[in-house]
Amino acid sequence: MSSAAGKRRALPSAFPVLDLPLKPIHQSVFEANLRNSNACRKKYTEFSEKLKEGGGKNAIARHTQRNRKLLVRDRLRLLLDDEDFLELSPFAGLGLPYGDIPSAGCLTGIGRINGLWCVFIANDATVKGGTAYPITVKKQLRAQEIAIQNRLPCVYVVDSGGAFLPLQSEIFPDKNQGGRTFYNEAIMSAMKIPQVSVVCGSCTAGGAYIPTMAEEAVMVHRIGTIFLGGPPLVKAATGEEVTPEELGGATLHSEVSGCVDHFALEEKEAFDYTRNIISTLNFKLPEEEEETEKRKAEEETLYSSDELVGLAPKEYNYSLDVKLVVSRLTDGSRFQEFKARYGTTLVTGFAKIHGHLVGIVANNGELTYQAALKGSHFVQLCDQRDVPLLFLQNTAPTAAEINSNRLKAQGSMMSAVACASVPKITVVIGGCHGADSYAMCGRAFEPNFLFLWPNARVSVTAPGHAGSLLPHNSEQEEEQEKQEEKLNRRLKEESSAFFSSGRLWDDGVILPQDTRKVLRDTLDIIKQQQYQLSTGKMQSALLRI
Repeated sequence: MSSAAGKRRALPSAFPVLDLPLKPIHQSVFEANLRNSNACRKKYTEFSEKLKEGGGKNAIARHTQRNRKLLVRDRLRLLLDDEDFLELSPFAGLGLPYGDIPSAGCLTGIGRINGLWCVFIANDATVKGGTAYPITVKKQLRAQEIAIQNRLPCVYVVDSGGAFLPLQSEIFPDKNQGGRTFYNEAIMSAMKIPQVSVVCGSCTAGGAYIPTMAEEAVMVHRIGTIFLGGPPLVKAATGEEVTPEELGGATLHSEVSGCVDHFALEEKEAFDYTRNIISTLNFKLPEEEEETEKRKAEEETLYSSDELVGLAPKEYNYSLDVKLVVSRLTDGSRFQEFKARYGTTLVTGFAKIHGHLVGIVANNGELTYQAALKGSHFVQLCDQRDVPLLFLQNTAPTAAEINSNRLKAQGSMMSAVACASVPKITVVIGGCHGADSYAMCGRAFEPNFLFLWPNARVSVTAPGHAGSLLPHNSEQEEEQEKQEEKLNRRLKEESSAFFSSGRLWDDGVILPQDTRKVLRDTLDIIKQQQYQLSTGKMQSALLRI
């Protein structure tokens, strides 16, 4: 990157201001939404507090006192520049059929190391001894997917006891299960996406391949071990008694096998090594003065982001004009609307969020024929101009009567979204139902990031609308009503944001008032890949050790 390129500036813009204060006519809906949001916030806080306990007091005492290890969040404090990191899917693992697995047994997220955004995957050994459950594997794979999609360096903080054997059929055999982790490591290395592993606990069975396939590995003396089968297996197979340190400790792997590159006497030293390794990566970040000037030039929103709490709809019928939401997210509440008078149930246009130019696609009613055509046009326009897309999703609770024109237009918008090569971020601010959610870049359409507000609902149809899915039978009305009521109860339970996040159908539940900050971080993260100097894929010689 030349010095001239570093000094380039964006084109000046004077987008119109969305001067949309809350009016008396909005008051009753706003207050109803506010009460619902406060109830959701209470649940959010309860789950957050539960996650901080990890595997419980006894497990924490055993981890810190007997095993003399640092807790996972203490490790992250040593690794990252600060505690202002973007945690991914913190509620994953809650409410599963096989029990609660707090944070799926591992913390994943994106934080700065020496100023560089990096993905981290850190096992929490206080949760089931670091054992990997199916949801653990799914969470790790999602973190790797984010690293690949956004070309982010990846740091593995390994302290794992291997797979949970009673659920091995859901962990081992399939394409997107345990083995995919190692496949991804190889692919990331080929793509020149740096990977570093810190071994500060057990690396048993399949987990032993994580540090050995990373580009550089650091290992902590006495507490770090790498082996396929531990001392009990050795004794059962050969009758020989051996200590974990002799079988696969840091001394053996740094002096004999060569599996690790850096020997650390304690955890702090290991994370110092890791930070130094990250500093060797070939990135050229903008100067601090340039970043400071950019932040100073940003405009705050005209209205407080705290008002978003009352704009989060408790139900679809409580949705206010989505431009009220947009005006509380964009710099200076400015928004250059596209096709303002056509297909008005979909709002599209350009805005800046913390200085980043984005194209916004927001539901403002049903996705009609005209709205879908408009959306398709705008998505292709943003793709043509390399402008990232932000989808604010609040789809209709059930499929409306649909004709062939509308079906074709929605198919056209789905194609445009699927084929757009620009970064895409989706925030579900209300409902995520039916085929409309696909056109609005739902999970299946691979957005770079997808977040839910706590009030969000994710299901094929909204609770209370199950009747639209059942065939009408006038001869068995009573039986049909019972079936409908049962299905509505199930929809209410299974459509909540926390049910969704527990199964990792998203990248986390975020509070409405934090949305602007989360969008700033994700846009910064997405932009970072342009600062990597060596991205070209070249044919490399076969490396043998």
